[in-house]
Amino acid sequence: GLVPGLLNLGNTCFMNSLLQGLSSCPSFIKWLEEFTAQYKTDQNQSTEHQYLSVTLLHLLRALSCQEVMEDDVLDASCLLEVLRMYRWQISSFEEQDAHELFHVLTSSLEDERDRQPRVTHLFDVHSLEQPEITQKQISCRTRGSLPPVSNHWKSQHPFHGRLTSNMVCKHCEHQSPVRYDTFDSLSLSIPAAVWGRPMTLDHCLHHFISSESVKDVVCDNCTKIQAEGTLNGQSIENQRTTFVKQLKLGKLPQCLCIHLQRLSWSNQGTPLKRHEHVQFNEFLIMDIYKYRVPVHKSSQNELNQKQSEETAPGTKDGIAVKPSAPVQNFFAFLLANFQWLSLAPFLSQKKDSPVYLYHLMAVVVHHGDMHSGHFVTYRRSPPSPKNPLSVSSQWLWISDDTVRKASWQEVLSSSAYLLFYERVHSRVQHQ
Repeated sequence: GLVPGLLNLGNTCFMNSLLQGLSSCPSFIKWLEEFTAQYKTDQNQSTEHQYLSVTLLHLLRALSCQEVMEDDVLDASCLLEVLRMYRWQISSFEEQDAHELFHVLTSSLEDERDRQPRVTHLFDVHSLEQPEITQKQISCRTRGSLPPVSNHWKSQHPFHGRLTSNMVCKHCEHQSPVRYDTFDSLSLSIPAAVWGRPMTLDHCLHHFISSESVKDVVCDNCTKIQAEGTLNGQSIENQRTTFVKQLKLGKLPQCLCIHLQRLSWSNQGTPLKRHEHVQFNEFLIMDIYKYRVPVHKSSQNELNQKQSEETAPGTKDGIAVKPSAPVQNFFAFLLANFQWLSLAPFLSQKKDSPVYLYHLMAVVVHHGDMHSGHFVTYRRSPPSPKNPLSVSSQWLWISDDTVRKASWQEVLSSSAYLLFYERVHSRVQHQ
């Protein structure tokens, strides 16, 4: 019921902890398998390991017990070597950050996906003079189109999501076009603690999407209204007003990585680490943080009744509101007391069941301060070969090459730095 550990090559606990967390996300491993399928046609095995996706897949399959390994401790130095080929200089003898490495991996995978088939540059005289480059090949490359790129090259990795940025003028209530930005992880700041009130992951998420005022912004609509009221020929200045800005989640990913920002700064400008405990649950409902397209005002009255019956709880006209108290309390009771219960079949029968339900797969913890420390991982044990689609309830504590079983209460009491969730799809959503 255990998994292999990873050799510490000298301060490489940041890499080892991240790999253990990623290996507990089945959707990410499945995506890597589909992504690397094109490399299977390569006859030269040595060229396979020049690709980050292939190297990462071999490591994650071994750590999830999908490949039989001779040793109980694996060496992940091959990952650092292939990242150096991607021009990332990561020293194994310096203190590094697991969250930064996560973004190095996702951005490198995107670069690999977007890389076009290699075509010899016309100024590369040395390559063009090689005997295998015939005149026919040169004419095809200069006159013809590039080889078609297969569809799965363009598919996004399962951590890819999109944020929406909504701006509304406080004066005329004119809404600017919604902006979309991509994200691979949600980096949440920890709001100031309230005495006697525990800090939760939902508090951090609400703080992330809370609206803020942006002053001195040019409003085109206010400027237009002002121009209509002036005499012809008079020039007017752009009207600057205060806008209300709110972030929401436009596209939620299959695999959700949440980063809790534990770095803060003192008044003297020195870095400090925030050690307060942030409560999290095995199941996470993300419906109230999802962006909804606002309904047009003219049809609002007609759709009010229908909207209250059909929309997910916690959303109204694209603005986050709290779900009704009975629904909220009912789900809170379930999430707090039945961590071992798989909620997907049960909730799929409920009218108010959440659409965006996530299941916790791994937790990365950082011990120490901002100058030195150690990363460890809590992760689920891999599912049994008899039922590979199941989710194990057994948790493991992993520190480099040390692996032991851990209780669920130990996981809950940990001071999380990275949280890895996987989306649960109910039968209703499949239909």
